[in-house]
Amino acid sequence: MASDPGKKLFVGPRFRRIRQQLGLSQTQIAEGLGISPSYVNLIERNQRPVTAQILLRLAEAYDLDLRDLATADEDRFFAELNEIFSDPLFRQIDLPKQELRDLAELCPGVTHSLQRLYAAYTEARRGETMAAAQVAERNEGAGPRFEANPIERVRDLIEANRNYFPELESAAEAVRDELNVAAQDLLAALTARLRERHAMTVRVMPVDVMRETLRRWDRHRRQLLISELIDLPGRAFQLAIQVALAECGPTIDAIANRAGPLDDTTRKLYRITLANYYAAAVMMPYPAFQSAAETLGYDLQVLGQRFNAGFEQICHRLTTLQRPNARGVPFFLLRVDNAGNVSKRFSSGTFPFSKFGGTCPLWNVHSTFDTPDRMLQQVIELPDGSRYFSIAQMVRRPAAPYPQPQPRFAIGLGCEIRHAAKLVYAGGLDLDTVQGTPIGVNCRLCERENCSQRAEPPLTRTLILDEYTRRVSSFTFSNAREL
Repeated sequence: MASDPGKKLFVGPRFRRIRQQLGLSQTQIAEGLGISPSYVNLIERNQRPVTAQILLRLAEAYDLDLRDLATADEDRFFAELNEIFSDPLFRQIDLPKQELRDLAELCPGVTHSLQRLYAAYTEARRGETMAAAQVAERNEGAGPRFEANPIERVRDLIEANRNYFPELESAAEAVRDELNVAAQDLLAALTARLRERHAMTVRVMPVDVMRETLRRWDRHRRQLLISELIDLPGRAFQLAIQVALAECGPTIDAIANRAGPLDDTTRKLYRITLANYYAAAVMMPYPAFQSAAETLGYDLQVLGQRFNAGFEQICHRLTTLQRPNARGVPFFLLRVDNAGNVSKRFSSGTFPFSKFGGTCPLWNVHSTFDTPDRMLQQVIELPDGSRYFSIAQMVRRPAAPYPQPQPRFAIGLGCEIRHAAKLVYAGGLDLDTVQGTPIGVNCRLCERENCSQRAEPPLTRTLILDEYTRRVSSFTFSNAREL
């Protein structure tokens, strides 16, 4: 992207998105780049080009990777559009892939709006009666504004911020500096802070009292009740959430307000998500955690010991290391149960998660349930040739009283292959030549042939049935895309 210093590019939407992610005004970024605010305004409106020299200056001033500038958001937006327009609803529309790429690059706002519209459509398809009732209430002026899927909406907001919230990071660092304790003493320090600053008492309760609840705030007695089933890192995390709600409410509200109009359910879920983000930042303050991660080669077990945090907490925190001038590896994270249901996904990189389906069974994140005490490594390759390095391990959630089963989940953590050399788990691998396992985003979007794990044919192909032939794959389909 920067090989020709004289090359002129019209990348207004991309430039604007970068500025907003950095939290800078047009005047501030103009000062940093040595150009006028009016020129920045013209660049963002695609009325003036931006030279490669300006992009290099931008990368140097704000520690940005030019390869990420060129592809990260556009690849994600393109993957979302490709998934949407693979639906049979659009079968009669001949829409070239290049047009989708142009739309993703030039009109990210339109891409986001289409994604939300399609999410509302799929939600209505799954629950037509409920959706119709909600729409009727909206039209009559009763009840809250209709929003298709609060979980997906909040995921979109997290992605729009690259899973990085500088205001919460600063607030969490300030609290941790005030506490000034080692990781193993954080639980006691948070207990004391809640008691001394907010007159809150923390009580660990027996399971027969809190059989179905892990944390509960008793407002009348000003007691924070924590189940004995939660381990010590989990207890510290729950106390940090309470500190977030008690001390960081205005900051959380300000972030939520930036998202625009949200219905009550979506807003509450977003606030809960931001409080969780703050809690992780208190347990693993950015400067110390990012430095340790780089020094240790992202050794998850050692990081867990050093910061007194669980495996999933460490993995989740690694996806948030997007501070300018102190970035970590841009990881993506996936959490699935043994039925393949996706309950968590985050990406600070370019991995094209499916928003409307599961994952590929050839990705070994699903194999961790068969090897619960092992961490699995894998190089995976998508149909477009992009390659990623991933690690996966099964985790157990808080213990459950007999005879309830203890919840189990698989955590997959990965990054683009070009970042893998920084990870201790890639030691000994020739990352340039190692063969990747071919996977797809999910079965309905994957056009790979002869896959023995295929659960359904791709939406973009015509199914071919032959009662006299049985192939490796349960589904055979034409090579021509459906129009």
